Amino acid sequence: MVIIMEKRASEEQVRQVVAYAQGMGLKAHVLGTEDRTVIVLIGNTHQVKVSHMPGVSGVVTIPYSFKLASRQFHSQPTMVTIGDVVVGGGKPIVIAGPCAVENRDQILESAYQVKAAGAHMLRGGAFKPRSSPYSFQGLGEEGLKLLDEARRQTGLKIVSEVVDPVNLSMICEYVDVLQVGSRNMQNFHLLRELGRTNKPILLKRGMSATIEEWLMSAEYILSAGNSNVILCERGIRTFEKYTRNTLDLNAIPVVKDLSHLPVIVDPSHGVGIARYVPAMSMAALAAGADGLIIEVHPRPNEAASDGQQSLTPQEFAQLMHRLQGMMAQFTNT
Repeated sequence: MVIIMEKRASEEQVRQVVAYAQGMGLKAHVLGTEDRTVIVLIGNTHQVKVSHMPGVSGVVTIPYSFKLASRQFHSQPTMVTIGDVVVGGGKPIVIAGPCAVENRDQILESAYQVKAAGAHMLRGGAFKPRSSPYSFQGLGEEGLKLLDEARRQTGLKIVSEVVDPVNLSMICEYVDVLQVGSRNMQNFHLLRELGRTNKPILLKRGMSATIEEWLMSAEYILSAGNSNVILCERGIRTFEKYTRNTLDLNAIPVVKDLSHLPVIVDPSHGVGIARYVPAMSMAALAAGADGLIIEVHPRPNEAASDGQQSLTPQEFAQLMHRLQGMMAQFTNT
């Protein structure tokens, strides 16, 4: 249940509603929107009667477990602003760069090349959760420093993965958008900590997660106070073996119908094979995605991770040329 307070509702009136709800054994989350206060009640709300209370404008019942992420709570699409980049504003954006930061030359070369091709932000992993403990795990803080240098030289905002709350404050010093990888989508302790930051969060769908589970993970971040959540469809695990994952483009219109949060697509992980990435990138935008995150490496055959799904800078430039026509259509409609 969502209680919408009047525009001029006093703090005392808000406290009275919260006290009443807590007395009923419910959890109450108080949130401020642009023009008024709303109170989200979690629990069995069947016996709650607050319409008569001073300061209450109206009550909305939300049938989903994901209250704050639902369109009933927020009917208009959420726009997440990162500097001069707006995700969800009607014009698709592109995030590009290597899977992992390997060295200074590699990340700077990548940054300049993806920017020249038209990318809006730079991706690069400094901390890499890998299936094998013997695989390259990233450069850690040194990788973050290199990303910071790439941002200073090119002006591109930085997207990088956070894997542990222990390093969160350090990562926040360097990164503009905090990425939650598929393996951590249900790391609820991490999600709560991310909700206490003011950084935009890029939340990737778990490799076997349902849409509801994905949105419930977003709910953890939202309920902790951070409304800047971007969802990322990156493919789910199925029985198919000819691709790394199965890119679930169904999820785009479904999630945009259920939720106000912006949705971008990762075709690189979605298919895992570089030659299929351009087709799935265009398909994702046609399905209504708010943007793409694409792996690009100067020399994919030398990449420390995910080289098989990474585009060369030349291939990425060709793809961006094709995508820009589609993006222009979105801007003009």
